Amino acid sequence: MSNPNLVSTEWLAERLGEPGVIPVDGSWYLPDARRDGEAEFLQRHIPGAVFFDINAVADTSTGLPHMLPSPEVFAEAVGALGIGHGATLVAYDGAGLFSAPRVWWTFRAMGVEKVFILDGGFPKWLAEGRPVESGAASRAPTEFRARFDPSAVKDADAIAAGIVSSAFQVVDARPAPRFRGEAPEPRPGLACGHIPGSVNLASSGLVKEGRLAETEELRRMFEAAGIDVSQPIVTTCGSGVSAAIVALALESVGSTAAGLYDGSWADWGAGGRPVVTGPAKTG
Repeated sequence: MSNPNLVSTEWLAERLGEPGVIPVDGSWYLPDARRDGEAEFLQRHIPGAVFFDINAVADTSTGLPHMLPSPEVFAEAVGALGIGHGATLVAYDGAGLFSAPRVWWTFRAMGVEKVFILDGGFPKWLAEGRPVESGAASRAPTEFRARFDPSAVKDADAIAAGIVSSAFQVVDARPAPRFRGEAPEPRPGLACGHIPGSVNLASSGLVKEGRLAETEELRRMFEAAGIDVSQPIVTTCGSGVSAAIVALALESVGSTAAGLYDGSWADWGAGGRPVVTGPAKTG
């Protein structure tokens, strides 16, 4: 595998039961999927896994969905899950590769270095006939100390300033019709269109049958979208989930995201910020 953040199902299977290796089920779905990540976890999950609810381990004071919580809130919630210092975390989700990168990004933003994503996710694990268990997680609570990296997170003011100064490129991971303003947003009350100066690279195109596309294909997609991976890139999307897929893909091509706009379109499109419709302007 070319992406250093991915581990194989074989790798995880060989290490199941080791006290320092913790699978983390971060399954979350858009409302139209009509799936409940936590209910599915209780039905079956990788043995020894804990369920990380991105909506619960969040800053609930903003009115925006699954925003990054304070380091203190995060540390308390993660410690309660039984995740302590020095653990090796393997995030996965029930779609293959959708919300697990958000979990990966979140733990990295909070200072965890040994956090990976299961290549192919739970669908590949199941397809290979690997073991599962049911019921609630059973890890004992422990202490977790967060080391928050504020550079990982961008807000609307930082995005606006960065575009004006050309400090970074803004890559929007939403589907093209939503980016162009031709399709309605799934969340009510939001404008249609995109951030002025941003470019579109739909995250769905980066994922092939639940797995991240191969490095050379990713490189071609970035180039075709007019994105210079040698220059700083900040990722955004609808609510900060699929933006993390773009951040993950960047690391396949030897780059690293310069930040993720946590509020994304749920914040920018709520009013008061300039909005552009149609395709991105280039050149």
